[in-house]
Amino acid sequence: MSFLMIKEEEKGLVPCGIPYIFHDLGDVSKNMMGPAPFVAAGGEVLIDTVTEVSFKAKTLQTKSGLTFAYDKLVFATGSVPIVPTFIKGYDLEGVEYIRKSYEYIKALKQKTDLAKNIVIIGGGFIGVEVAEQLAKFTDKKVSLIEMQEYCLINAFSPRLTKLADTAVREQGVNLYTSAKVTEIIGQAGHVAGVKLADGTEIPAELVIQTIGYTPNTMLAGQSGLEMNSKLAILRDNYMRTAVKDVFAVGDCSESIGFVTGRPDNVMLASTATAEARILGYNLFKIGLIRTFSGTLSVFSTQIGSKVFASCGAIEQTAEAAGIEYISGEFEDWDRHPESLSDASKLWISLVVSPKTGVIIGGEIYGGKSAGEIINIISLAIQKGVTVYELVSYQIGTHPLLTTAPTKYVLIKAAEFAMSKIKLFGN
Repeated sequence: MSFLMIKEEEKGLVPCGIPYIFHDLGDVSKNMMGPAPFVAAGGEVLIDTVTEVSFKAKTLQTKSGLTFAYDKLVFATGSVPIVPTFIKGYDLEGVEYIRKSYEYIKALKQKTDLAKNIVIIGGGFIGVEVAEQLAKFTDKKVSLIEMQEYCLINAFSPRLTKLADTAVREQGVNLYTSAKVTEIIGQAGHVAGVKLADGTEIPAELVIQTIGYTPNTMLAGQSGLEMNSKLAILRDNYMRTAVKDVFAVGDCSESIGFVTGRPDNVMLASTATAEARILGYNLFKIGLIRTFSGTLSVFSTQIGSKVFASCGAIEQTAEAAGIEYISGEFEDWDRHPESLSDASKLWISLVVSPKTGVIIGGEIYGGKSAGEIINIISLAIQKGVTVYELVSYQIGTHPLLTTAPTKYVLIKAAEFAMSKIKLFGN
């Protein structure tokens, strides 16, 4: 049995680490990721591009003229940046993207090093993190433009997005929210600035578009795989497509929200790796009866010294899906006593079904421990844990590591949710 991975570039990148290349890491090589574990396990790697697939013949052709037969075929082609052709000037020299390409990001880093006025369009995670990193250079003016009322509005409730906007501005970023870009201004074919709907013009030598990504499924579509309305490959919970022996995982494939049951468009490395593990165990036969039951959209980021994290159904996604909910909130210090030098406030909100007490979502704001606590909440959601069970959650605490055992934030939030359930009438 042999396994072949065909990829277009020899060197890869840790996707979530890309923003930190521009300052904290300082060099693209420090974020390099390769297929060494795959090769060590006996796999082979070919640097080439697949140009044609025949499901009937079970063969594929590459750009270099090679032909391969397969028993099983996996599409893991990822996603590509959305190119806003609807914005005048989108094709000017100096308009860039955050592509998951080693050589592209290496070249972009050289451009950001030279530029003094940089505009970033799109206030999602990538846009916010790239802006925060570039603003650490005191000789650069960095502007971030978001069309919505707040940055990160698709990941967090308004309470947290307001705090996120404040944190972004505190990092020295010129943040424009509720702002629509109508034109990228050019001069002699090169970017000179950005014009907003209200007439504001922002000078720029470099514009970085971070308005989102779309599934990289051109080859899959040409080959005849079924797609959803967002051009993601349709597949089941075992990653199987409608074509026998053809599978799809990651950003290129459709996912369903774990809580909402609706088609989801979340593109996260953590989601892709979870899907890949399920596929790996069940590629030839369903030997591990564990399917990927849907995305939980587990998000976390750090802006300055503050961490923002969420998972599952937050308030606005629950409302949009027509899901009844209550929330339990609590805030305290993440160390005890609070006079410890590295202590910081930690706020948590649990989103709960009032009929059953089952936890369906959560948000956290505060210190670095938020990044792991949100993973605990994610597991609780996947296992259908209720707030009644969570109050007897046995924990280990230490003054230098956690909140106090008498007021552990996760348990206290569950208690407050229980009090709201009683008021709700259950």
